[in-house]
Parts: sequence; C-alpha cells; structure tokens
Amino acid sequence: MAISSRLKAFLQAQHVKYTTQSHPTVYTAQEIAAAQHVPGRQLAKCVLVKTDKGVALAVLPAMYRVDLKKLKTALRAKKLSLASEGDIKGAFPDVEVGAMSPFGHLYNVPTIVDKSLATAGEIVCNAGSHTETLKLSYRDFERFAKPSAGSFVEGAPKKSRKPARKNTTARRSKKPLKRRRR
Repeated sequence: MAISSRLKAFLQAQHVKYTTQSHPTVYTAQEIAAAQHVPGRQLAKCVLVKTDKGVALAVLPAMYRVDLKKLKTALRAKKLSLASEGDIKGAFPDVEVGAMSPFGHLYNVPTIVDKSLATAGEIVCNAGSHTETLKLSYRDFERFAKPSAGSFVEGAPKKSRKPARKNTTARRSKKPLKRRRR
C-alpha cells in the first residue's frame, strides 16, 4: 500500500511540498527512523488515545514516549488510555493499523503535537502504510494540520557527557628521581 489516497489528495489540493520514500516493511518508529536514516527527533510518531471525549491523536518525536498523565492534562480529559487496534481501524479506515499520518483532521480526529517536535525543520512520518513515509517541513505540517500543542513526553534523552578521559601517560614529577645506591 502506498501513501493514503485521502492524504495525497489533501496535500496536493493544498499545494504542500512533500516527498515520499519507500522502505522495507517496518512497524516501530525506531525501525522507520533507522530505515530512513533520520534521527528520532525528526520522525513524527503518532499514538492514538481514547478519552472520555472520544479518540485523539498524539504526535511526538520517535525518541520519546507518551506520558499519559501529562497528555490527559493537555487534552483536558477525565479519562485517557491507549486506543485498541479496533479503535485505530475505526478512526483510520483507509490506512494500515499503526501507520497513520499526523494529519488526524482528515479523519475528524483531534490532533495534539508535543512542542519538542517543533524544533525539527523537517519531519518524516507514516503515510498510511508500513512501507512508505512522507517528508515535509514542520511549518507546513503545523499550518495545514492545525494541531493543538502541549508538552506530554517522557524519556527525554539526557545531554551527552563525554566520560572523563583517563590519563594513560604517567605524570612526571617535578622532583628528580632519587637513585638507589647498592
């Protein structure tokens, strides 16, 4: 299956600049990032959740996990849980399960994006199948998808610190070595 026909028609009607790329069948966001050679901070992962108000689509960088408590607060929901496979099929009938794009509005699904994704100049996302991705500017995504924004990720990567270098050379003492007398 290629790019979702609904998504393709929308992008073309709006004159959005995008590219698609095929890759071997993969299912997780990290596998997609590896197959496409893009950093996890640039790959938009979509997670469908079920709330007391219906379903909602959370979009975040692939290197993070959803903090359900923070997302519940951001969505102003009383109840929140991950959506089932049946919920996904019902909300996104023309895409492969788990391969939904971040354009939830095309399916009348409210979409919320984590603010950390805004730092990516370009994003890569699923395009409706497990073998095709879409690449577009974050600004175009934001302008045309019109998601709400919030902070709901956990597992933020720690800033990398280089380990302290071990001194492999012996330090020379300023004092001259004493000679042993025999």
